[in-house]
Amino acid sequence: MSPTTVRAGLDEAQRRIDALDARVLLCHATGRDPAYLIAHPEATLRINELASYQALVERRAQGEPVAYITGEREFYGRSFQVTPAVLIPRPETELLVDLALERIPADGATRALDLGTGSGCVAISIASERSQSKILALDQSVEALTVARRNAVAAHVGNVAFLQSDWFAALGRELFGVIVANPPYVATDDPHLGAGDLRFEPRAALDGGSDGLAAIRRIVFEAKEHLEPGGWLIFEHGHDQGERVRLLFHAEGYGEIFTAHDLAGIDRVSAGRLTQSPRVR
Repeated sequence: MSPTTVRAGLDEAQRRIDALDARVLLCHATGRDPAYLIAHPEATLRINELASYQALVERRAQGEPVAYITGEREFYGRSFQVTPAVLIPRPETELLVDLALERIPADGATRALDLGTGSGCVAISIASERSQSKILALDQSVEALTVARRNAVAAHVGNVAFLQSDWFAALGRELFGVIVANPPYVATDDPHLGAGDLRFEPRAALDGGSDGLAAIRRIVFEAKEHLEPGGWLIFEHGHDQGERVRLLFHAEGYGEIFTAHDLAGIDRVSAGRLTQSPRVR
């Protein structure tokens, strides 16, 4: 294996993968930051660095997501560990955190619930920004909860707890001021499930049934038993589901219903407020 410079290594990689991905993977292989790569294009890569980099590029060329290759992804200004047991955090989901924070007073002690927490990125981001509140994060997957707990430790947050549960099943009669979720909302026969990064992500966290709304229907219905009067339910959904989601909220008696757009102007998150006391079981 002949000596190779940073520039030559990147040029070779970019013949097979996206330029940004090539830079991210070279940083990961060498332990250097992007500024170093820019400032030292003629630096020679060590043999072990080059071998590692070529192996990473091959994995990406085969379609494996960069986040799973590097084991991390940035979300809401923090780095989160990710594995194939959890969805890869995406920038558009930061809107879900923003809308939750707007409804959780900074000087109050709100109880909030994160359904299907995955990597824990939403729950931990909320907990970090609202230190006086208590956040409970649920997931049915033991493997996902292991990742989420590690992320909570790395983020040094002590106001978030984790519980294995099939949505609300393990909650008993607990009530919350805010409930958030990024549920599965892709239709089972949607070809996107078999393309791109989605091929590698956990199917159970993506597949929302025949119309993509199976989990959402359950959440909208069951959340009423776990919201305090005046509490908010807020969740992410597909780009073409906003109108149908608002109808679900209306049918279940929520008030102050709205859909918020992401930075691309796409329907991304909808919310509704409980206008009456929870149902008595």
